[in-house]
Amino acid sequence: MSLLSVFARRAATLALTLSGAAALAQAYPNRNIEWVVPYPAGGGTDLVARTLGQAMGDVLGKQPVIINKPGAATNIGADYVAHAKADGYVIMSADTATLAANPFIYSKLSYSAEKDFAPIGLTVRFPMILVVNPEVPAKNLKELGAWLKAQANAANYATPGAGSPHHLASELFREMAGVKLTHVPYRGAAPAVQDVVAGQVPMMFVDTASGYQFINTGKLRPIGIASPKRVKNFESIPTLDEQGLKGFEAYAWQGLVAPAGTPAEVIATLNKALLAALETTPVKARLQVLGLEATPSSPAQMASYAARERAKWGQVIKASGIRAD
Repeated sequence: MSLLSVFARRAATLALTLSGAAALAQAYPNRNIEWVVPYPAGGGTDLVARTLGQAMGDVLGKQPVIINKPGAATNIGADYVAHAKADGYVIMSADTATLAANPFIYSKLSYSAEKDFAPIGLTVRFPMILVVNPEVPAKNLKELGAWLKAQANAANYATPGAGSPHHLASELFREMAGVKLTHVPYRGAAPAVQDVVAGQVPMMFVDTASGYQFINTGKLRPIGIASPKRVKNFESIPTLDEQGLKGFEAYAWQGLVAPAGTPAEVIATLNKALLAALETTPVKARLQVLGLEATPSSPAQMASYAARERAKWGQVIKASGIRAD
């Protein structure tokens, strides 16, 4: 066989390989994508996933299937996704707890927040609202501070779990407001909110998505919102900053991740679909009702944001001595 023939055969083989890879990439997704939500159904993260999933499915041609895997401050869902096949058919809503807090509050994790996930893109930020059961005799920050300091024992506060954004916001509030509080963790925002509504626990920081219907119907009384300025659709709620807690700011943020090693072209396809979904009118309208801020980003921007959040909340966790094990 001539040298020219050998080169020709190798070139043909390479072309066939490249065309096969291209066809595989173009075919993605050829089945439904499993979208893991590491919280129970009905909470803010679940609502966002279902809202975005519908719009992304229209772009991708395959609807994501939402799978709720709550527990252990998102660690159950995170472990599942970190060890899933890196082919783009398993993705997850990863938030402050997963990517910023858990590395500091758990002495040992079955996954690495920095190494085991491939960022797809940020999705939304949830402004946090300090709320109380209507039976609590406080309508603003000053009155709540006075009531808390008058209690014989530290008042309880609910959260969706140890290390959740709600937990971190509460600990920051405890420190800055100079009050005594006792943490009561739940397995998700929905059961935590339900117990505050029922009066089992007097207060909590709730995200706008999980709390809006209870605030609107008077089942929860808002004290203040933890954002630099008032939030659209929640304009009647003053910020904690304007009530005297200067510089207080806390968000629950989240983004989409896939297992580390997921092909770059698949990540790019998912990011494109996510960005398109965030621009659709139905998604914009839904997020506005929930008081959420869309945070479109590239995978690299999400990775950078998560790193900054780890640095910020890592300091709060260490100062507060928060541990989950």
